[in-house]
Amino acid sequence: MNDVLQKIANVGIVPVVKLDTPEQALPLGKALIAGGLPVAEVTFRTDAAEESIKRLSKELPELLIGAGTVTTVDQAKRAVAAGAKFLVSPGFNPAVVKYCADNGIPITPGMNSPSQIEQGLEMGLSVLKFFPAEQSGGLEMLKAFAGPYGSIKYIPTGGIGTKNMVDYLSFPKVLAVGGSWMVKPELIAAGKYDEITRLCREAVMTALGFELRHLGVNDPDERTALADAQKMESLFGFAVKQGNSSNFAGTGFEFMKAPYLGRNGHIALSTVNVDRAAAFLAGKGIAVRAETEKRDPSGALTAVYIDIEIGGFAIHLVKK
Repeated sequence: MNDVLQKIANVGIVPVVKLDTPEQALPLGKALIAGGLPVAEVTFRTDAAEESIKRLSKELPELLIGAGTVTTVDQAKRAVAAGAKFLVSPGFNPAVVKYCADNGIPITPGMNSPSQIEQGLEMGLSVLKFFPAEQSGGLEMLKAFAGPYGSIKYIPTGGIGTKNMVDYLSFPKVLAVGGSWMVKPELIAAGKYDEITRLCREAVMTALGFELRHLGVNDPDERTALADAQKMESLFGFAVKQGNSSNFAGTGFEFMKAPYLGRNGHIALSTVNVDRAAAFLAGKGIAVRAETEKRDPSGALTAVYIDIEIGGFAIHLVKK
């Protein structure tokens, strides 16, 4: 996959930004970065777009800048010249898509029909924008597309927010979602950048969806692991399920038959997308332990330990 699209996948959310003046660009960009969303699709709906992209790309190189609502080849040229690293269009404009394909410019054109998907395939695209998502049948429509068009991934935009974002991101064919709920024009106009940062942080954590899956305890041997699991069952009613390397008591407690990672054991955290969670933690300087990786047939991570202990417990990420 293109490096730019991979960065978008790692973040999982593309803020769709409408700026009325170039002076709003840098405060907005800094708010996005502070909120953990280092990406922005600046729409060409206003005359401020080109200059805003230019300022953001120059002053905030850590921010991945794209141009949205690109409907002409001229706009595409101006956006790229200003520093846009990717382009987004509301519909499938063959001239714009061809220009981008011929010049190696990442573009995700809008589509909501099989015919448009086939146009994208014809142009060599592997990622398309599903727009307007909710009005075009939502997640069920995307699932219907996945059957005949299994090689395509999507960025649904339109009607996406905190209430349905996780549903979309849980579907493997969704690369990321786009939306403006965290960068509403009225917040930008009022200079409420702290609120934008808060909403971005909320969106990031909602998208990752970290939850406690189970607590793993490092017992010294098989006998102790079984005895501890049975004690949890007798006292609290958590049914014992014996396994090859551990015994579970209910779903919340795992007793290892021999010490594994972590001084005391491990804490398993479930997340919507393990690859995205790993990328998020990498941004905080925390690496994964590659030797613990488990992947599904498509190559996506389903489980991995990260290189950190908290309270003597290793941290284990698992897919929901």
